[in-house]
Amino acid sequence: MPHATASSPSLRVLELLETAARHGAPFSLADAVSMTGWPKPSVHRMLGQLEDGGWLVRGADGRRYTLTARLLALAESTLAASSQHGIRHAVLRQLAADIGESCNLTALSGADVVYLDRVESAFPLRMELRPGTRVPLHCSASGKLFLAHLPSQRRKALLDALPLVAHTPHTITRRKALDQELERIRREGHAVDAQEFVQGLVCVAVPVQSPGRKDVRCAVALQAPAARMPLEKALLHVARLAEAARAVARTL
Repeated sequence: MPHATASSPSLRVLELLETAARHGAPFSLADAVSMTGWPKPSVHRMLGQLEDGGWLVRGADGRRYTLTARLLALAESTLAASSQHGIRHAVLRQLAADIGESCNLTALSGADVVYLDRVESAFPLRMELRPGTRVPLHCSASGKLFLAHLPSQRRKALLDALPLVAHTPHTITRRKALDQELERIRREGHAVDAQEFVQGLVCVAVPVQSPGRKDVRCAVALQAPAARMPLEKALLHVARLAEAARAVARTL
C-alpha cells in the first residue's frame, strides 16, 4: 500500500502507478482499490488518466490493466541514467577486459530482453548491440535466465503467448524442450545461447540478485563469436561473470 501521507492528486497518480508496477500482474479496478485503500471513484478516475496517457492499457476482457511499453521504457531510462550507472559500466568494462570479449547488462522488459549497457570487445569481428536493443526471450541467454526465474504462473502465461520463432537451426522451438532447458538453468545457475539467436554467436549469462532477494532483476553476460570462443571455453568464465554480477547487485 502507498505511503499514508497526504499528497497532491498528481503524486497520488504516481503512487498508484508505483503500486501497479510492484504488483507485477494484470489487475482490475477492485484490485487497485484493495491495494491502495483509496475510494473507488478516485481510483477509477486515476486509472482513466493513466490509460489516457498511455501508461496503462486494458486487456482483451476490458477489465484488467497492464503496464505499457511507455512505462517500461521510462523504467529502463531511469535505471540507465541513475547515479550508479557509472559504477556498473566500470564493472562491465573490467569484465570485458578480463575476458577479452563483449559483455553486457540486460533486463526483462515485457516479452523481450533489453540491453541496459554493453562494452564491446577490441576485436574487429563482433556484433554491436547498443543499449536499448531488444532481443527475444526464448533464444537469448539472458532471456532464458529471466524466464527460468519467473514465478511459475507468470512464466507459463508468458510462454503460452510467446511465439517460439526459429532464428537459427539451433533455436529451441518446442515447449517441452524449452521447459527442460529452463529447469537446467534453475539447477545450474547460468544460461547459455548456443548459437540460438545468431548463427556463429555464443553467450553465457548469470543472474544479478540483490542480497536477500530471490527475484532476478538483471543479468550479466558475455557474448563472443563461436569461432574465437567456443561455448565450452565461454563456460569457463561463469565464476568471473558471477563476481561481476555481485558487484552490479550492490549498486541496485
